[in-house]
Amino acid sequence: MSLFKGKYRIETARLANWDYASEAAYFVTICTKNRYHYFGKIENDEITLNDIGIIVRDEWLKTPALRQDMNLMLDEFAIMPNHFHCIIFIDNNKYNTPITTNNTTGRDAMLASPNNTGIASPHNTGIASPHNTGIASPHNTGIASPDNTNIGDPSIASLRKFGPQSKNLSAIIRGFKSSVTKLAHEINPDFGWQERFHDHIIKNHESYVHIRNYIINNPVNWKEDTFYSV
Repeated sequence: MSLFKGKYRIETARLANWDYASEAAYFVTICTKNRYHYFGKIENDEITLNDIGIIVRDEWLKTPALRQDMNLMLDEFAIMPNHFHCIIFIDNNKYNTPITTNNTTGRDAMLASPNNTGIASPHNTGIASPHNTGIASPHNTGIASPDNTNIGDPSIASLRKFGPQSKNLSAIIRGFKSSVTKLAHEINPDFGWQERFHDHIIKNHESYVHIRNYIINNPVNWKEDTFYSV
């Protein structure tokens, strides 16, 4: 597999001292069971979603409304034939009361460019579109593959108290996968997700733009993708 700054962390191998309820931007990848093409196909460098793919899109877009107390914001996401990429922000909420003001991983740090101009994006509304991007061209890929990613600098760990385990990243992804599975089984009883998911704590604006560009260009670069299969 190609490398992107290190290695993926899987759900059961927690980053030491990091509370996954913390205010931060997270890059998440979820694969289908056996990498089967359940979600559609790539045509003319774009994904054509089938009925299950539409379920994935619609259930993901519901996430902030279903978890209003977690103050979530969806950013870029891509539904591919056999996997799903997304960036999700967990903003400050009652479950992750900060014990320090030195938070380099929150939404403001990600969206603010080095000259403080920021990124114009519709995603600040909390409802994401997979293609309203504003920052990428088809040739600005930036990432060989997300399949092996840096999991975050330990120097930014321990910035939050550990809160309820039902109010963290794993809970969000678990609920999303469950709702998709229930609806998908009405169409195809064989549907399944890979048991674990991959995640990466986005540390700064540069990394955020780099990963966002990767997600945007995933359909264009499908045949070079780590998860590519026919």
